[in-house]
Amino acid sequence: MRDVAAHAGVALGTLYRHFSSKDELLVAALAQQISTLRYRVEQRSTAGDTPAERVADVLRRACRALERRPDLTAAMFTAMSSAGDMPVKLDVHDGFSAIIAGALDGQEVGDLDAIVGVLGHVWFAALMFRVGGMAPAGRMAEDLVRATQLLLR
Repeated sequence: MRDVAAHAGVALGTLYRHFSSKDELLVAALAQQISTLRYRVEQRSTAGDTPAERVADVLRRACRALERRPDLTAAMFTAMSSAGDMPVKLDVHDGFSAIIAGALDGQEVGDLDAIVGVLGHVWFAALMFRVGGMAPAGRMAEDLVRATQLLLR
């Protein structure tokens, strides 16, 4: 927290007024990354003719962004999985849901909430394997693409 406050040029107390813990700060950083991805997806059309292809394209982009900074991703994942009620965790979920819904481009796919929920669980598990050193780079995207293809046939 001291390093972040120093880098931001604010007092440590100021940082703690906005974020009660390092975990909350890291989850907020994850929510911001998802928000940025959502903006980029809205600005640039997704590749693919089918809902599955478009969702897979978006998820590949999200995974590439996370894999560019593996140490930060590991810290954000650990914070996201920590105990504690952080309203910003809902921002992560809502952002993820909006990205998936946006990639569908209004096409009806059945139970969107269930699809987003399952993809979120696969994403979280794939992150756990990647962060834990049990999966190589690129595997997270492969798992999400496979799940997308199975859910959106």
